[in-house]
Amino acid sequence: MTIILRRAVPDDLMGVGALHQRSRVAAYSSFLPSESLAEPTPEAMGRYWTERWSWERDTHLMTVAERDGKLVGFSYVGPDDEGDPTTGLLCAIHLEPAERGRGVGRGLMIDALATMRARCWRRAALWVLGQNAPARRFYERGGWTPDGVTRDEEIGGTLTPQLRYTRPLS
Repeated sequence: MTIILRRAVPDDLMGVGALHQRSRVAAYSSFLPSESLAEPTPEAMGRYWTERWSWERDTHLMTVAERDGKLVGFSYVGPDDEGDPTTGLLCAIHLEPAERGRGVGRGLMIDALATMRARCWRRAALWVLGQNAPARRFYERGGWTPDGVTRDEEIGGTLTPQLRYTRPLS
């Protein structure tokens, strides 16, 4: 039952998309309407990751987590979307719903922070849905704090407030 972290390859991306969709539904269903989470389908999410990978693979890094050879989580890091060259962005950590609380997310976060340090970024940032209390607690336990910056993004037609969290990488 060992977890293995490895860098993603193109053959992983359809599975990553399906996992991402399952993770979203499980994490957001307590505060977003089900119709907002019905789309994109797992297949569409896989196509999204395949396309995104094609134009970001030189600047971003995806790590996948496997348990007994099965994909159970992933993380995605890249440069800050605000353009700060000293900051790396943790774009995503998503897990199979059954993997919550089993250490996979923590392992992916530790790996993501190490990746950002290796890229010589001094600060890390991420965006989290304001209503996603479990994710906020997870990041806060990992040393992240909200910095007061907010934005609104649509998920399935529902406007969702997001909070930016940051932490030093030293």
